[in-house]
Amino acid sequence: MVQEHRVLRAAMKGALRLLYPPQCLGCGQPVTVSGDGGVELCPDCWRDTQFITGSCCSRCGAPQPDDGTGGHDESLICDDCMSVARPWRHGRAAMVYGGTGRQLVLALKHGDRPDLAPALAAWLSRAAAPLIRPGMVVTPVPLHVRRHLKRRYNQAALVSTHLARARRLDHQPDLLIRHRYTEGQDHRSVSDRFANLEGAISVNPRRARHVEGRAVLLIDDVMTSGATLAAAAEALLAAGSGPISVAVLARAVKDA
Repeated sequence: MVQEHRVLRAAMKGALRLLYPPQCLGCGQPVTVSGDGGVELCPDCWRDTQFITGSCCSRCGAPQPDDGTGGHDESLICDDCMSVARPWRHGRAAMVYGGTGRQLVLALKHGDRPDLAPALAAWLSRAAAPLIRPGMVVTPVPLHVRRHLKRRYNQAALVSTHLARARRLDHQPDLLIRHRYTEGQDHRSVSDRFANLEGAISVNPRRARHVEGRAVLLIDDVMTSGATLAAAAEALLAAGSGPISVAVLARAVKDA
């Protein structure tokens, strides 16, 4: 019966591909399907997407100069993370916030493209692989209710849903609450960004028992200063969580 179900599902997928040929996530041009069934970017968009696959900062995932060994040095920390305290232990990012990567994140966040979440989550799942631990809790950075009503979904929660499912981890989408509305972070200084988020996020009292003593993987779409992630991580630690790691779709860097 299980085998018949798989055959039927494969046939349905094949029929859908004939009716709706796969398209590049970035520009919509027709593309081929990879061996694992994932939709690829077209060559132009692929070249314009800077995936972070080499040496990177262990705290935030920002790409770092390669030392030629081909491995990842867990002690490698970027200048930003040396100068700003991070309340989490480790971090990874799937790509640099620029080019097609920036376009895709903005489309998911502001362009009413929740359909992008599965593919972007798959990219992040691969990037976050070194952070995954058995029994880990996965949770997204929360949106304030005003922004949630306007946007209709939390883009970080869409990504965390797919990542947790793929990694078979406990997903707690409402573990954190953003109980104070904050203005946008654009054009603020680093210190102003942190001040803007102070006290804005807390652990949902109804979910607090799910995090006590447990490692947490905190998910967001973009990391710039890290202020939002820091506010969320501090709330988790205050509620008695175990060690926290962060994973973001894109890391903003000065050269992007």
